[in-house]
Amino acid sequence: MSPAAATDLDHQLAADIAHETGRLLVGLRRKLVADGVDSRTLKDEGDRQAHDYIVGRLAAERPDDGLLSEEGADDHARLERSRVWIVDPLDGTREFSEPPRIDWAVHIAMAIDGEPVVGAVALPAEELVLSTASPQPLPPAHDGPPRLVVSRSRPPAAATYVAESIDGELVPMGSAGAKVMAVLLGRADVYAHTGGQYEWDSCAPIAVAAAFGAHTSRVDGSPLRYNRPDPYLPDLLVCRPELARPTLDALASFEAST
Repeated sequence: MSPAAATDLDHQLAADIAHETGRLLVGLRRKLVADGVDSRTLKDEGDRQAHDYIVGRLAAERPDDGLLSEEGADDHARLERSRVWIVDPLDGTREFSEPPRIDWAVHIAMAIDGEPVVGAVALPAEELVLSTASPQPLPPAHDGPPRLVVSRSRPPAAATYVAESIDGELVPMGSAGAKVMAVLLGRADVYAHTGGQYEWDSCAPIAVAAAFGAHTSRVDGSPLRYNRPDPYLPDLLVCRPELARPTLDALASFEAST
């Protein structure tokens, strides 16, 4: 085994950190709401405290690995590492600041040589953690029309086009992590995003989705790669395997038509 390879302890560490960060955030939200703080303070404190906790844990337990966090300064030292933790301490900050919304998440991932290998996504308001430490098979296929999860405030035109092409329906939802986990939990069937994200938005969800047996790729079918100099990631597709081909065909048709 390569020195850079992931171990069972890495997978479990990701799950543990996601779980503990989620518990921290649930308690913090409860306290700050009781104190009557505004939504901006709730967002800022959630981001800050979750980031500080995650960075502290990884510094103590994986000091030789690289790190990229949405809430941290990127000095590009990670580019010299094979093993790089990519984290979003609070994915869906807006939803977190709007109690009792539950569609927010914590993302803990590790990419090895650019491949998303280790991942854990906590859905703290539901007391759920889905991770590569304990992957599960996808639920049976949904009997009704394919359900495509989209942003509740700005559904992309591509998703609307795909829904029409495969006779599907749109399901509004908050964070990217919550959307991908909806596919893995059988609450949705397709997540096609073309509006641009960053690596921390998807690395953990993609690692978990792949471990659970879902299709994961860019919208042109190419692999998703991480720990690049520019962490901007334009698009992605996560779906049930049987919907991959029709969804990719619809996305290609949309691209040709624009």
